[in-house]
Amino acid sequence: MKIGILGGIGPEATSEFYSKLIFEIQRRGIKSNRDFPQIIINSIPAPELINDNVSQEELSFYRKGLAELDSFGVDFIVMVCNTIHLFYEELQEGIKAPIIDLRKAVYGEIKNAKAITVLGTPLTVKKLYKFEGVKTLNPTDDELSKLSSAIFNYNKGFEKEKQKEFAERLSSKYLELGSEKIVLGCTELAIMLKGNKFINTVDVLVKTALKKCC
Repeated sequence: MKIGILGGIGPEATSEFYSKLIFEIQRRGIKSNRDFPQIIINSIPAPELINDNVSQEELSFYRKGLAELDSFGVDFIVMVCNTIHLFYEELQEGIKAPIIDLRKAVYGEIKNAKAITVLGTPLTVKKLYKFEGVKTLNPTDDELSKLSSAIFNYNKGFEKEKQKEFAERLSSKYLELGSEKIVLGCTELAIMLKGNKFINTVDVLVKTALKKCC
């Protein structure tokens, strides 16, 4: 089995995914290093998709990264980023290797929740994780703008504890308002926030990858 990882968006989240995937494979029991799958990480210096609109120029970085992984003959690809999954079908059409559909996997985790809150970039909150029949209690436009700045700064390594504290306050607010689960719709948030009230999208990607490879 050969796994492709499109990462670098951001690099720390990619490292988190890789470490968790290896840990889970170990936990299932391996006899030697030869039992691990081949894993190819393509950590791309792509633009952050934190604005309301994504241009074709911005997408070109992701297309190129996926094509590079595809050229290695990987069995499937994991995109360690939430927002890019808005363009899942378009990107999948450009390559042969199947890409894990994060949106579909997240729906499997929250479909029975009475109410959810999605934290992430504006596009992720307003479009990617909008599901028919699932009630959402989502942040305001002003809160989303501040959250996008927190994500951007966290990825740069700037005042990381401050960014984490803001995300924690925002999640606590919506839990108190009645949200049953918080979807961490950005891989940086999946590093910042921990607990059983959160749907950690990095963990969802790991879980789905394991089903395909092990």
